Amino acid sequence: MNVLHYKSWYLYNKVGFFSSVKSPLINESIINNESLKNESEQTTKNKEQNQLKKFSIFRYNPQSNNKRPKMQTFEVDIDNCGPMVLDVLIKIKDEIDSTLSFRRSCREGICGSCAMNINGKNGLACLTEVNKNKKEVTEIHPLPNLYIMKDLVPDLTNFYNQYKSIDPWLKRKTKKEKGQKEFYQSIEDRKKLDGLYECIMCASCSTSCPSYWWNPEYYLGPATLMQAYRWIVDSRDEYTDERLMEVNDTMKLYRCHGIMNCSLCCPKGLDPAKAIRNMKELVQQKFSEENIKSHSIYVREKMGKTS
Repeated sequence: MNVLHYKSWYLYNKVGFFSSVKSPLINESIINNESLKNESEQTTKNKEQNQLKKFSIFRYNPQSNNKRPKMQTFEVDIDNCGPMVLDVLIKIKDEIDSTLSFRRSCREGICGSCAMNINGKNGLACLTEVNKNKKEVTEIHPLPNLYIMKDLVPDLTNFYNQYKSIDPWLKRKTKKEKGQKEFYQSIEDRKKLDGLYECIMCASCSTSCPSYWWNPEYYLGPATLMQAYRWIVDSRDEYTDERLMEVNDTMKLYRCHGIMNCSLCCPKGLDPAKAIRNMKELVQQKFSEENIKSHSIYVREKMGKTS
């Protein structure tokens, strides 16, 4: 008797046997061993694709009874989610746990609100792509060495106060002429600002700097120092010497040790370490070693930290 294989109507992937003479369905539904093997492989592949990916997220709520921070694991179907880490966080907040707190706004790397530590590296959640390997757990923490307000929301008060201290705006000594609306500069002078003005003050670089971890009250950090340099090299600004004198201190400009974490993690591809190095060269050109030392002692005494 000629025996052929036929896929059963009733049970998935079950094979029945029909005679080539008696079965009325042979001509319509014949399958062979190779097609069965392909279907089995496709089934296994579908199961792997439907596996959920784990995300371990830092949780802290100062208003809860148990105020100790912890790591909480969420399982997310990344096949039905956006490609970025921020998409995953929004999906968790919308569908799994509405108490999860984090900052976000533009979702395109412009505002800097969603800066956090993802798998050990600071960056923007909206620009960080999810690792598609579902066997690996993605860890998400708030920016390091900052006070935490809730979950992934750090307190940036000190960071913004430091930024404010450098007077981040155009300062002029000469009065504006009547009817004058703008201060012009040459194309060459304008190019000096490239790589500086693009900073979005997300604090990723400053919070990745060990020098900032150790002295957050006094060291301005890479982000603030780079913005100070941005105004120092601006040809329209007339307070260059005063700005250099302000940052010329062992606890400000010279607390940078060139570790380079700031340049490695910047989500905008900027180089704060280079800006700080250039600013040190300007200080050396403007002031003698004796003036630098006397000014540093003055500032330290003013802060109550005499050497």
